[in-house]
Amino acid sequence: MARKPSGKRTGSKGKEKEKEQPKRPAKGQPKDGAEAKGKGQAEDRAEAKGKPKGQAKAEGKGQAEGKGKGQAKAKDRTETEGRATPKGQAKAEDRAEAEDRAEAKGRAEAKGRAKDRAKTGDRAEAGTKAAGQPPAAAAAAGPLPEGGLRQLLRAPAGGRLDLRRFDPRAIPSGPPDKAAALAAAGPAGERLASLQDRLYAASTAGDRRRLLLVLQGMDTSGKGGTVKHVIGAFNPSGCRVRAFKAPTTEEQEHPFLWRVTQALPRPGEIGIFDRSHYEDVLIARVRELVPRSVLGRRYAQINRFEQALADDGVTVVKVFLHISYEEQRKRLLERLDNPDKHWKFSPADIDDRALWPDYRHAYELALERCSTEAAPWYVVPADRKWYRNWAIAQLLLEHLEDLAPRYPEADFDVEECRIRLLST
Repeated sequence: MARKPSGKRTGSKGKEKEKEQPKRPAKGQPKDGAEAKGKGQAEDRAEAKGKPKGQAKAEGKGQAEGKGKGQAKAKDRTETEGRATPKGQAKAEDRAEAEDRAEAKGRAEAKGRAKDRAKTGDRAEAGTKAAGQPPAAAAAAGPLPEGGLRQLLRAPAGGRLDLRRFDPRAIPSGPPDKAAALAAAGPAGERLASLQDRLYAASTAGDRRRLLLVLQGMDTSGKGGTVKHVIGAFNPSGCRVRAFKAPTTEEQEHPFLWRVTQALPRPGEIGIFDRSHYEDVLIARVRELVPRSVLGRRYAQINRFEQALADDGVTVVKVFLHISYEEQRKRLLERLDNPDKHWKFSPADIDDRALWPDYRHAYELALERCSTEAAPWYVVPADRKWYRNWAIAQLLLEHLEDLAPRYPEADFDVEECRIRLLST
């Protein structure tokens, strides 16, 4: 998976100059405390006994060290190398994993981790219910509401957003298991392909409408896998995919939205962004690459930019792939255990886990400030890959059906052309 961020480009003379771009993409997807073991009822029992899960401990240590020696060190290295690898954070994660393995040895250690949990504020025992998302153990598929899946997954507008209150393994609606999701994939794919074909055909008659899917999430949350799944449903010739990596020299000479503008889908196309302009308010905040005043202006710039896209016929679908802390550890271990996936892994991935609370907060701010009527954010539970794929396909289906593209009428005499053709 691409781990290289987009950063701030230097503007023209007289404008505020920002710091150097990071060389690695943001990994800000938060962890839902209730999902540490994947079972809501098991978590409730663990909470009652004062036994927190792996994330609580890891986040407690990660936040304490990541914001102390480790994060200060990360900032310095980011400015000179574009990638932070603080040793203190790596050691913190080693200790965290060792404590995970020793969790079952006794209640004394569990109580110690409970204190860490209280310090970090990672209290999610009732959060999933408050957010309207069922715990994994109680998750059961239900019919889609009148507003579709969009109504269930749309990030709340206004107020404080706490991503710990969303269950990464939830199944708020749709197929109850993997087999049902696979069975639904065929008909959904056919419908998506038909709508894409009509959208492209309409563009030949002057229809400027198109769709842009923006994917953001912590490392291993499934951005690349989602791209592969989406492309499988569409005609690739009508798609425009862009994975944003380290900015080029030319891109650094422009404002941060410039390179995104160059990659927008043309009329009739489906555009897919693997990471996006949001990297400039995620990693830039966590690594403190630009002043907070600059970050504040960027949120407003993004909102104006996305409103302009909507006014020009672009349907913007922004998806936050919500993966849990424990699921990320599992997927990173799978990369380490498989030589064919070593190219996807970096030792800095371990260091970044110590900054999980900081990335979570950065994502919460981005979703709070940039979920608008013109371009809403959707929080998709991503621990279950099959549900993630179904949910994103369903979101695209609902938006494309709203567009209701139609094949254009012929601008020639059909019968006359038929007669001419038959005479040849």
